[in-house]
Order: sequence, then structure tokens, then C-alpha cells
Amino acid sequence: MTRYININGVRRKMTADEEAKFELDIQATNEYKQSKQQADTDKETKKASGKQKLLDLGLTEEEVKALIGV
Repeated sequence: MTRYININGVRRKMTADEEAKFELDIQATNEYKQSKQQADTDKETKKASGKQKLLDLGLTEEEVKALIGV
């Protein structure tokens, strides 16, 4: 697929090198998004696990909220 680039108001076709770099940038961006989403999911999972452990130790819901700010 032909891709175009706009530099200083001038639209032209991308060179093969530019298209390859563009594809690598898209791939890197998608990998970053996936890793960020996984990190966010892991953080929430660990937070819930920690909260449950505190509840299992006998703390009340209000005490846990006071400790972790939730």
C-alpha cells in the first residue's frame, strides 16, 4: 500500500525506507500499548489481592480504605 508523507505542506510518496520505519514505529507503539495495558491490569490485580489479604487479617472495610486510600 502506498503511503504518503506531508513535509512543509508538500505531499509526496514515502520512500521504501520511510515506509519500513513507519511500520516499525506502528509495531513499537502497539507493543507499548499492550505492555502498558498489562501493567495497569497487573497493578489493579495486585491492589485487589492486597486489599483481600488485609480483610483476611481481620481489618474492617473502613480500616482498609483508610490504609490504602480506596
